Amino acid sequence: MRPLTLRSPRQPLSDSGVIDHFHVAGVGAGPANLSFAALAEHHLPGPVALFDGREGPAWHPGLLYPGAQLQTSWIKDLVSLADPCNRLSFLNYLVTTGRVYGFLNAQYTAIPRLEYARYLAWASDQLGTVHYGCHITEIDFDEDRFLLIAGNEVLATADHVVMGLGSQPRVPECLSRASLGSVVLAENLESELAATTLAPYEPMIVVGGGQTGAECVLNLVSRGFRDIRWIGRRHWFAPLDDSPSANDFYRPSYLRFFHGLPNQKRLDYAADQVLTSDGVSMETLQALYRSNYEALLREGRSPVMMLPSRTAVDVINSHGTTTLWCEREWGGRERHTARLIILATGREPRPLPFSLAMLELMDTDAAGEPLLEQDYSIRWKHEPDNRIFLQNRGRISHGLADPNLSLLSVRGAVIVNSLLNREVFSIRDEHVSTVWS
Repeated sequence: MRPLTLRSPRQPLSDSGVIDHFHVAGVGAGPANLSFAALAEHHLPGPVALFDGREGPAWHPGLLYPGAQLQTSWIKDLVSLADPCNRLSFLNYLVTTGRVYGFLNAQYTAIPRLEYARYLAWASDQLGTVHYGCHITEIDFDEDRFLLIAGNEVLATADHVVMGLGSQPRVPECLSRASLGSVVLAENLESELAATTLAPYEPMIVVGGGQTGAECVLNLVSRGFRDIRWIGRRHWFAPLDDSPSANDFYRPSYLRFFHGLPNQKRLDYAADQVLTSDGVSMETLQALYRSNYEALLREGRSPVMMLPSRTAVDVINSHGTTTLWCEREWGGRERHTARLIILATGREPRPLPFSLAMLELMDTDAAGEPLLEQDYSIRWKHEPDNRIFLQNRGRISHGLADPNLSLLSVRGAVIVNSLLNREVFSIRDEHVSTVWS
């Protein structure tokens, strides 16, 4: 293949005058692409590199609250469900860092978020193939290779691309109009509280009835705030459905069944199953209710007012405070005023950085999203010689497990198998009691 030269005088990844070329380039170095890279190690015919715009390893740094845990088992790490002997397993991380006995004796039901963030940083360091500080602004295609562009220069080229961009906070339209000083994203709550002087008796508003919203509420309670309004759209602050039958949705056998359903049926099922992914952990709800009750015993009132069945529809900023208007599902409006409103209103996929020329070569759905095959590859003109895989973007095509951490290693293994056109990893899911079809 012909060499390429830089579009700008910036030094390339290598010290030579030629841009580095990789067999596979991963865009993003979060759990999804780290899992893929860990499983691809020693199997692909050429090098793999991951590019991430952050300056170093990080995973939701603003949400690593004390006591916050994942909602998945520790065995659902980067590799174990597909390759349990892989050196980048969570168990090997615990053993090689000398933490295994402390972790076991703490008797966690799931991995603390802070521990998981450190595990990802450890895996990144062990791989040695992650290039931080490389924000890929555009991906283009030139004859026989992908061009990974940062700003106005080609940073690297690759035969294949695996996208793992993760998600970004979803902000309701009415709240996006509020001034930045009065509305803060959940992931920025810690830094905002450190920089702002707020008295414990001042009202605080948390919008979003899921796990992140509940953790924000508990964080405020632990800091001594005593007038917290927790607003959610559902009829109640719903717990995560972690039952055995709900977990059947997070099995490779169900993913295969789900992908073969008609599009409308997939939409219906994803909506019906949402609480198997987006509910609040029972432990978190119990901690919140107990904090409320114990405060009632000590002080005569509970610090958290639970406000379900409400939808934020408007905001008004005035004299340093913000008034939030909510529509109640049974009718009428109500207002809540505070100096600070915390948004925990869910997440959505980040925009894809493909050039317009590339997008025109892809098959897309009615919403303009690229169509995904069962192996997470995009249908486009230059496959199979040059392939594109999308991770964390198949909620409707592959089910709720896709943007979830549960089947990271299964998805990574499927992509490795597909790239090599053979079964390197055997994804066995036998003894299924539930008959889907």
